[in-house]
Amino acid sequence: MARVIAIIILVGGLAAIGWVALSADDETASTTAVAASTGATTGAAATSTTAVTPTPTTFQEPDNYGPRMDLVDIDGWLQTDATSIDEFDGQVLLVEMWTFGCFNCKARIPHNQSYYEEFGDDNFEILGVHAPEFSYEAELANIEEALERLDVTWPQALDMEKKNFRAWQPGTTNYWPRTYVIDQNGDIRYDHIGEGRYDELRETIRYLLENPPEPRPET
Repeated sequence: MARVIAIIILVGGLAAIGWVALSADDETASTTAVAASTGATTGAAATSTTAVTPTPTTFQEPDNYGPRMDLVDIDGWLQTDATSIDEFDGQVLLVEMWTFGCFNCKARIPHNQSYYEEFGDDNFEILGVHAPEFSYEAELANIEEALERLDVTWPQALDMEKKNFRAWQPGTTNYWPRTYVIDQNGDIRYDHIGEGRYDELRETIRYLLENPPEPRPET
């Protein structure tokens, strides 16, 4: 089940209430814990946090975490003619593991919409990998209704058995949502769990669009 915990964050000397989703894949008996006092997460990518972090004054070149994985055994595609993630190669691609019933996933949608509006004409795309947590989220009619209701207009890959959801998040803990940015060469340049860091993500997209990596030599 998914749990939501309220945390208090100090921003500019003022206290603000934030929310952290702790989503566990109950099919694998996984659990998630967040140390709110330090912003640390446990589980598979402990370097990613849900804490709100100010964007640096001078944006640094994003790290390179190596090539993305494929999406395999996808159960269908919505809002796109694509049938493989390979068809998005050469673009800056935001890939988000999510499910429509997840509170924190829904909180990210308006920010994704703003990226889509700002960069959608500039060799940028978003790909949602919809991996249901509960059975009602695996019903195609419910997914289609949620996409329309939530105004999610970007392509969706349906990962009904959560095969890719788990494969992209090695370890015992998997997260809804988890957000990656893939560069034009297919390398992961950004990896974040949960909400927050929206300005950092925006600057990562902008940086990669303005500074595309050198193409890899053909082999």
